[in-house]
Amino acid sequence: MNIRNKLLFSILLVLLVSYAILAVTTFKSVNYALEAQVSKNLEENLRYAQSQLFARADLITYSLSQPTTAPPVQKYIRTSNRPWLTDAVQRWRKTIPFVEVLSLVDPQKRVLTRLGSGTSDRLAGLEYAMEQAFRTRNTVVSTELVSREFLEQEGGVAITPSTLKENEAMVMVVAMPVIAPDGTLLGGVLAGDIINNDPNLPFQVQEVFGKEVEVTITQRGHRIASSVAEEIPIPVSIDAAIMERLERRIPYRGEAKIGNSFYETVFAPIANLRGEVIGSLSVALSNDYFTRIKRDNMRNIMASGAIGVFLSFGLAYLMARRLTRPLTDLTRGVEQIEAGELDQRVVVTSADEFGMLADSFNRMASTLYERERTITRKTQDLQRLNEELERRVAERTVALRMEMGMLEAILTSMAEGIVVTDRDNHVTLFNPSAQKLFDLVPHRVMHQPIEQVCDLGGFCMLLEHIHAVRAGEGPTPREEELRVKGRKLKVSLSPLIDEAGAFAGVVMSIRDVTMEEEVDRMKTEFISTVSHELKTPLTSMKGSLQFILSKGKWLTKTERELLSICQRNTDRLIRLINDILDISTIEAGGMQFAFGQVSIGELVVYACEEIKGFAQGRNISIVSDVATDLPAVWGDHDRLIQVLTNLLSNAVKFSPSGKTVLVSALRKGNYVTVSVADVGRAIQWSDRDKLFKKFQQLGSSDPRERSGTGLGLAICKEIVERHHGRIFYESGAAGGNVFSFAIPVYEETLHEQ
Repeated sequence: MNIRNKLLFSILLVLLVSYAILAVTTFKSVNYALEAQVSKNLEENLRYAQSQLFARADLITYSLSQPTTAPPVQKYIRTSNRPWLTDAVQRWRKTIPFVEVLSLVDPQKRVLTRLGSGTSDRLAGLEYAMEQAFRTRNTVVSTELVSREFLEQEGGVAITPSTLKENEAMVMVVAMPVIAPDGTLLGGVLAGDIINNDPNLPFQVQEVFGKEVEVTITQRGHRIASSVAEEIPIPVSIDAAIMERLERRIPYRGEAKIGNSFYETVFAPIANLRGEVIGSLSVALSNDYFTRIKRDNMRNIMASGAIGVFLSFGLAYLMARRLTRPLTDLTRGVEQIEAGELDQRVVVTSADEFGMLADSFNRMASTLYERERTITRKTQDLQRLNEELERRVAERTVALRMEMGMLEAILTSMAEGIVVTDRDNHVTLFNPSAQKLFDLVPHRVMHQPIEQVCDLGGFCMLLEHIHAVRAGEGPTPREEELRVKGRKLKVSLSPLIDEAGAFAGVVMSIRDVTMEEEVDRMKTEFISTVSHELKTPLTSMKGSLQFILSKGKWLTKTERELLSICQRNTDRLIRLINDILDISTIEAGGMQFAFGQVSIGELVVYACEEIKGFAQGRNISIVSDVATDLPAVWGDHDRLIQVLTNLLSNAVKFSPSGKTVLVSALRKGNYVTVSVADVGRAIQWSDRDKLFKKFQQLGSSDPRERSGTGLGLAICKEIVERHHGRIFYESGAAGGNVFSFAIPVYEETLHEQ
């Protein structure tokens, strides 16, 4: 067999083997990709179906949260005004018409009114859900099985036997407590959506993922809703092995028979509030669909392979004839060069690539000797360079090891927890302090996704902030607080940036401030106790001094001046103690607020009159620029005057003599913002973080400006925040300082519902 035939058959054999391997690997890759895509689609479809199942519960919660917080509604619940409440329940039903169960109960879980015609005053079927809502003071959402008698008693519609399974129905239940502003439990609202009445609920999934997806909701193993309900009559029971797994609250993923066909399925259990499995939610894809795709792929692969082999054979035959003759000459020349005949030349007369190859071969032969000498010389140079490079690499390796050892020792000995993730959100560092704080061992967190580690350590509330840092949103570094396993932690999150300026990960520094918070609480309690103990004798001293000054005509001038100094200092001490008691009372939640409709104009007038004498004593003018058409706000009249008086007092105290303090107010959206501007010395940047903190005074050379406890602005901040507003500082456009606070506008429609 000559070289041409050998080349031809070799090429043909290689092509056949290559196409066979390509066909097998392609088919396996397609199957693997298809199975992976199926698994991913099933999980995505299941998550979407779960979100659709609970979407109405979220809508019920949102629709009922606003009316139940309205003062009129809370008033009539407190007084058990059944006719008014019955009318209110009917109005609420119009906003959420899909709700079949809607009842109002008192704190003893006795029914005040309901949609249905039942006469019992008890929630016989769902008292446990309402009890959970009362105990946690939060809305409880669960899926429950209730009897037909309960639904006909509580619901506003008739229940047909065809919608029930074993005389029960699956209901999405929302139990919401009604809590007064002062924290008193007034009662609760119980709402329910009967899932059995909506057998086509999963059809919404088909609109997103296609008709090949089959979604099913079951009740105790029997289908009550399905996207193939028209093809397979309801009910159809789940296989016993799958049901046994679901009853142990373990999801199922695998093949299951639905009707007469087999499906790739994923089942998720549906449990009630007590943890009992009452049904399941499943997503399935038909195996016939997968088989059809595999068959089409195999047919396409085989057809492509056959065409490729046929064309390759023809091309190989033509090329073999053209290549053999020049290759023979070149082979002979190579053999002579190999024997040491460096003056050997190859003669090829063609002007194609073989001619170019022959010319290149001849040039190669003429330069081999020079190349050999050059290679020998360069080899010696490279050997010397290699030895130098190895020495430098060894030195740098030792230095890097020392730096890594130092860094590891520092991170290990740090009292703060350090957690570092890479750009793929996997944990790359979790130092011993972080392991101790979250009670985790390294092998459970290293190189794991941060979402999984957060779930294990109980700090999933940080995920939103971690994603914000990854997206470059918000301030950096950002400080957050969270409670994990009874400890209060402060977390600082910062992004890692690589040499190219791209995002490379997130660094989290965690510090346990539980003890600091406890010390601060003990300090506050101590100050409050001491202040209470001091206030009584100081009040007695003040009364005694006033009595002596008013009755003691026999006092000398010096004695009267000394007694006056004592009285002024007693008044000052009483004011300081009152500030301390106010901040302690606010922090303890004991300060009472009488909320109502308040006019900003009246607040400004009263506050200006109260501070007028102090301003005149310092030769300061107070000017009001408050419009008369501002809307009323919702707040405590006396406490808001206390805030405004405190801001005016500070403005007068820090303004030079002969200047003016301006009070202005402006509506911004749903808030009225009141501002107090002075022309005093602007507050330095380094001092602005101290403004609204307790016991913080700004540095000043004037002793009058440093007097006080440093609690005035802290009290203002607490009062404003209790009004659901905010207080803030800005430097004046032409110098000076501007302190402002924003209070919500009084909305008549909201407070009269």
